[in-house]
Amino acid sequence: MLKPAAIAGQVILYGAFASFIGYFATSPKYRQIPPDVALIKLSISHLGDRECRKRTPEELAKLPPNMRAPLDCPRERSDIKLEVDLDGQPAFRTVMHPTGLYKDGVSTVYKRFELKAGVHQVAVRMNDNRTKPGFNFVKEGEVSLAPAQVMVIDFNPDKGGLFFK
Repeated sequence: MLKPAAIAGQVILYGAFASFIGYFATSPKYRQIPPDVALIKLSISHLGDRECRKRTPEELAKLPPNMRAPLDCPRERSDIKLEVDLDGQPAFRTVMHPTGLYKDGVSTVYKRFELKAGVHQVAVRMNDNRTKPGFNFVKEGEVSLAPAQVMVIDFNPDKGGLFFK
């Protein structure tokens, strides 16, 4: 049987522990970003293009009849080149490499940009086939960001490529 002093000690210690947890669960205010700042998140996952080449008639003649595909496409995916400009200044440049043992997986990038709230010029360019010069996906526009607003730059080939949301 517990003594009254032991019970009182446990109540005091449990109460102190609960107060400690309660204070730190509510009191220190945490803000992910300052109140006058907006956030742009670049989040892209995309399969790079395959670098196929057309076989010559001589190459096709050397192959067995059941293997005479006109295009020779390796399993490996292409690197993806990505550029982001904010207000006319380069903000981010990268080359995304495909994942996977055979470099046939998805290429992924995630980046955050904190900007003062207001109107900004955003330009995003992407090339998913390193054999083709230039950029085959481009999205440029003027965006108005409110304080604490989050805008996402994403890619979906079914929606025409790059888009802001």
